[in-house]
Amino acid sequence: MSCIRFNTPAQRKAMQEWAPVQLTADEAAALHPSPPVTESKIRRLRLLANDSNPKIRQAAASSYHAPQDLFEVLAADPDEGVRACVARNEAAPCDVLRRLSSDRSETVRGWVAVNYYVPTDVMDKLSRDRSRTVRSLVAWKSSLAEH
Repeated sequence: MSCIRFNTPAQRKAMQEWAPVQLTADEAAALHPSPPVTESKIRRLRLLANDSNPKIRQAAASSYHAPQDLFEVLAADPDEGVRACVARNEAAPCDVLRRLSSDRSETVRGWVAVNYYVPTDVMDKLSRDRSRTVRSLVAWKSSLAEH
């Protein structure tokens, strides 16, 4: 059985007329607003950040709603995966990303390099990183900005 469709011009025209309208990301977000960030949610994030399981701490580090002091604590976590989650989080404060740009882990520094909100001075520093991978990520991100 073939999966090719043979539609008449009239059928194609009708499908185009009835096609759903594509929403922009902002329009779609407006239709489905996030619940408000409450003190209760922040308390839960603090509990997650102190869990013994690094995967749970990674969940806290990935939250856009973590307060600055929590990002600072998670950026110093002994687990590389937790620090990497902070490094790639677009809500992480610039000073935290600046500190992570000197992390001992190439993976963490690589995530800092591709974070959209990294300050220019950090990108300059990472462009001279000892890791070829990190330098390559900086070059790749710079090439995207040129386009």
